[in-house]
Amino acid sequence: MAILQPQIPLSLYPHHFHLPLHSPTAAPFLCTPFKTPRKPLNLTCSSKGQDQDYLIDAPVSAGDGFSFSGGKYSDGPSPSDEWFKQGKIVKAHPVSGSGDKAKDPIFGLKMGAASQASNDLFRWFCVESGNADNPTVILIHGFPSQAYSYRKVLPTLSKNYHAIAFDWLGFGFSDKPQPRYGFDYTMDEFVASLESLINEIATEKVSLVVQGYFSPIAVKYASNLQGKLNDLILLNPPLTATHANLPSALSIFSTFLLGEIFCQDPLRASDKTLTSSGPYKMKEDDAMVYRRPYLTSGSAGFALNVISKAMKKDLKAYVEETRKTLLDENWKVRTTVCWGQRDRWLSYDGVEDFLKNSKHKLIELPMAGHHVQEDCGEELGGIISGILGRRSRI
Repeated sequence: MAILQPQIPLSLYPHHFHLPLHSPTAAPFLCTPFKTPRKPLNLTCSSKGQDQDYLIDAPVSAGDGFSFSGGKYSDGPSPSDEWFKQGKIVKAHPVSGSGDKAKDPIFGLKMGAASQASNDLFRWFCVESGNADNPTVILIHGFPSQAYSYRKVLPTLSKNYHAIAFDWLGFGFSDKPQPRYGFDYTMDEFVASLESLINEIATEKVSLVVQGYFSPIAVKYASNLQGKLNDLILLNPPLTATHANLPSALSIFSTFLLGEIFCQDPLRASDKTLTSSGPYKMKEDDAMVYRRPYLTSGSAGFALNVISKAMKKDLKAYVEETRKTLLDENWKVRTTVCWGQRDRWLSYDGVEDFLKNSKHKLIELPMAGHHVQEDCGEELGGIISGILGRRSRI
């Protein structure tokens, strides 16, 4: 997906600053601290004839870390604000650890509110659509993405189903606790937290739709609780041995030092990952929603870095376990795989043969990339409705 962008001066992006650097004379490997108090630095740029202020060392109210006007181009309404208004916060999964306040992993400084966990349960951002009396279908985004990717799917499903999309911990508007302060973002923790959330938002059986690299987590959850599920629909999941390696666009976030830097770059963390996974175009307003978490707080970048490392370490084992689960004769959950054939991250080679052997249904979407719901949202909504509708007619 390529992103359509208006002609915006480079100065509008928060990481394009050229500031003079001065190092005091000191012995090697020693640093002499400045005696003068540090003051916030305001940079003023002009946009469409109006002055805009960008604040370094912004107050906590604007976010923690390096902030940029609250993550927006202006103080006016943004698509991100409108999306947030459609959702609600659900508390689920207990916060572990000592309860100490999170500190910056580099300097050891106390971090802002966005990096702090709740005192009891984590806060998840959920968007709910449709009548709650209808069968429930839960839409689970991939890595790295947000519930916003299902915005075109929700209206179609809401006609006959109770549809819920949520942001994983570490993404979107959900909690992004600093690693080692309540949540470490391991794949096992994601499985446990998914169970907690589903227990909170759905008392009856549900159907799951899960995309990309978080698919093995949903399969692991389902393998332990098959009786909780009606259907499992996987969108471009990693299914073969070659899928166990993250693409370069994602693995770069786990590298030493460079990964920490790139994870704090809103364009690298959101735009580049989206555009490298598929061929399609996205409006600038939509791209801004994906950038928002990285513009308002450093917590999203810290989470991305740790999740990348966990994926790099454990993905192979989880893919192998997914394959075994789906091939197991004791697997009773009706499973369908929808595959966007223009996926630039996961090769289609071997997918068709695996699904023939496992006797699960395959639906091909020739015009979609890795993020199927982003590329063909309305079409995917109709496909999901058709899959779930067939069960209701049995």
